[in-house]
Amino acid sequence: MPTSSPSAASLFDGWPETMILSCLQGHMGTLNANHDGTAAAITVGDFCFLAGVPDAALVRAAAAPILVPRTEDWNGLIEGIYGRRVRPHTRYATEKNPEHLRPARLRGLASTPVGFEVVPIDAHIYDRLSLQRWSKDLRGLFDSAEDFERRGLGFAAIHRGAIVAGASAYTVYDGGIEIEVDTAPEVRRRGLASACAARLVLACLERGLYPSWDAHTRVSLALAEKLGYRSTGGYRTYIKVSFGEEL
Repeated sequence: MPTSSPSAASLFDGWPETMILSCLQGHMGTLNANHDGTAAAITVGDFCFLAGVPDAALVRAAAAPILVPRTEDWNGLIEGIYGRRVRPHTRYATEKNPEHLRPARLRGLASTPVGFEVVPIDAHIYDRLSLQRWSKDLRGLFDSAEDFERRGLGFAAIHRGAIVAGASAYTVYDGGIEIEVDTAPEVRRRGLASACAARLVLACLERGLYPSWDAHTRVSLALAEKLGYRSTGGYRTYIKVSFGEEL
């Protein structure tokens, strides 16, 4: 079985993924390596990052629903082990350059649509995020509402007392966060995701934090580019089918 190995961290050197930093810096997630240290897996929330020489035991042990291989030589192994239980999926990375995120533009996008209110996510709102399926990921990987208030950051859109959209920290790393954005299906395409995300990005910049954005879909990428992010291209991941059908 895989074991933890601090030396395996070098297998992830230069991989520009902030969730990997969350683990390596001791904030969130776990690191497991094979016995000879030639391969390792970092698991952070829904993601399992695989690096090094492809290792079947690490692939089989991956409990996270999204598998992210560092190199293409992992692909055949993943497909061979999981077969129809996984499907390939393209995610989109963005360049991590705060100069692209212009406050003036963000302030314009942060304007709240009529009939809605955008407020900071406090402990009360954080607890309510678990009550709706679409909003659960806005809680991030924090241990509690108190932990979120201490280390996290986020904004929620409210309509008639109900939470209908939000943008928040999914993970944290030294000097920044990884952004999560979600909207209730019935109020999409009304600018709520833009308003919440713009507020969050502005709040991060004001605090000297970098708001990293890794897009799960082209829709997410389009929103990121609207805010000022620039894509560095798509990359291959695998989604376990039972999870992917819920997306």
